[in-house]
Amino acid sequence: MKPLVIIPTYNEAENLPVLLPALFDAAPEVSVLVVDDGSPDGTAGVATRLATQFPGKVSVMTRARKSGLASAYLAGFAWGMERGFDHFLEMDADYSHDPKYVPELLKQAADHDVVIGSRNIPGGAVEGWGFLRNFISKGGSMYSRLILGCPIRDLTGGFNLWSKGALKAIGLDKIISRGYSFQVEMKYRAFRKGLRIKEIPITFVDRRRGKSKMSRRIFVEALLNIWKLRFRKT
Repeated sequence: MKPLVIIPTYNEAENLPVLLPALFDAAPEVSVLVVDDGSPDGTAGVATRLATQFPGKVSVMTRARKSGLASAYLAGFAWGMERGFDHFLEMDADYSHDPKYVPELLKQAADHDVVIGSRNIPGGAVEGWGFLRNFISKGGSMYSRLILGCPIRDLTGGFNLWSKGALKAIGLDKIISRGYSFQVEMKYRAFRKGLRIKEIPITFVDRRRGKSKMSRRIFVEALLNIWKLRFRKT
């Protein structure tokens, strides 16, 4: 297995120096691609210094402006496939996705095409969110499951491992989502393709530093996109 962890960043200069050493301690076999969207706080420079600290393990893709989560992951998938990586882990930079779960995600990938770090199955949890944000997150997953008829419990979560074969089967060129619904669409397409999907329980911890990128506009756009997915033929 040749796994690549893709970490999209925007103003995460404080978080990367904490996350990457912990990630390599937990899973020394992974490589990391940081996809930075022109962070004004110097995140790209921090990532470049970390690439020197971990030679051959960290690469940095810099983009001129903030272009969205879906765009960052799609660019990261393409970059990794060109370089022979065969598994791709989506991971936030803010330590909400604890590196301690990465070994289990990789282990489960031996028998599954898609492995999901799930907050919504027995053993999974969220820490640090208020009632409203928790309700929105769980409600978004439930809403998506009902509309799409998809059994995956954590459709909206972003801690996901994909095999190269899964990404090819999904058809990344057909992805229509550009924001929050990207994670839903990826999983829904995997389900529709009959891929082997496994959810493992994780505890998601609210970010310790920086600000969330979620907004009301992004969330409403995602809810509307679910209906587009429901009636789209491919």
